[in-house]
Amino acid sequence: MNYFSSDFKLGILGGGQLGKMLLFDTRKFDIQTYVLDPSDEAPSKIACNKFFQGDLMDYETVYNFGKQVDVLTFEIELVNLEALTQLENEGLKIYPSPKTLKGIQNKGIQKQFYADNNIPTAPFERFENLENLKSAVTSSGVEMPFVWKCTEFGYDGNGVKVIRQVSDLDNLPNVECIAETMIPFKNELAVIVCRNPSGEIKTYPVVEMEFHPEANQVEYVICPARIDEKVAEKARAIALNVSEKFNHVGLLAVEMFQTNDDEILVNEVAPRPHNSGHYSIEASYTSQFENHLRAILDLPLGNTDSKVAGIMVNLVGAEGFSGDVVYENIETILGWNGVTPHIYGKKQTRPFRKMGHVTIVNEDMAEARKIAEEVKNTIRVISI
Repeated sequence: MNYFSSDFKLGILGGGQLGKMLLFDTRKFDIQTYVLDPSDEAPSKIACNKFFQGDLMDYETVYNFGKQVDVLTFEIELVNLEALTQLENEGLKIYPSPKTLKGIQNKGIQKQFYADNNIPTAPFERFENLENLKSAVTSSGVEMPFVWKCTEFGYDGNGVKVIRQVSDLDNLPNVECIAETMIPFKNELAVIVCRNPSGEIKTYPVVEMEFHPEANQVEYVICPARIDEKVAEKARAIALNVSEKFNHVGLLAVEMFQTNDDEILVNEVAPRPHNSGHYSIEASYTSQFENHLRAILDLPLGNTDSKVAGIMVNLVGAEGFSGDVVYENIETILGWNGVTPHIYGKKQTRPFRKMGHVTIVNEDMAEARKIAEEVKNTIRVISI
């Protein structure tokens, strides 16, 4: 099929910042794009050929959108699976497939998948609701501390909480959840795997993630990770195994823990471009977004190696500010070598909302990390 400057139409479910960055590459290749998103102010709206406003969880909305395109992908997991399954049954190419997404969308099912396939992960128990979990805690069936996770609709640190005492369970939603054993670890790592339908597969280098202590949200992504090469090889091998078991097409971001004794445990995965790969726009030969596009169109995959050390700093809404967004001191960091800001186009800020990111590239990793800290301390995302 001729994808370039043709009548071919790529559909994207979700019009957030991931879609906006993916659209940079579709525009580069002159590929027609249709985007569906619930918000009329979605960041992707300015960059696609046709924009549709609608509910991603509504069967009819997703089904009717899919009937208009030749290949369908998504930048968010919370989409109507039944509609995707029906579209695939009718012959539409959907990548990653609904079957892959079904194994990932619910974190309880995802964790059970790891257990069933001998993929190393932290011990866990599934509970139908919070009341059942409370009963298990009260009867000493679950030892504290542990990590509570709701199985659906969690994102950016929402839906995850460390439980150290019974009162920590107060005010949590009474939904299906998992209780995961707290694992002492020294690093949180991630590996992005890309695969096309023909079976070509590549991994990006292992990255290291530093988290905000309160928001449970990534502050810095560091590539390459500052770890022993043997640990990096193990992480990439496990990520490849996870990819093979899920049989995905497109990108699969595999988040992992490096334990104190250098074991690798899979935390969770995302079947799409991912925050841990944003550095690749500036630092890699082929960005994660271009490789996602190449993969879902069954084109040769691009070089995933890094040209230079890269660090990504997340720009999130400052605490205490909600409303029309203002970015303080962007012009300051634009004067620094190797520093590139990406503003997502969200009009409204709120505490810890992802509003953009900044990439720092440098031959010297220590210098890149120092500049990243300066960027973090210079920029503020506030409201009028």
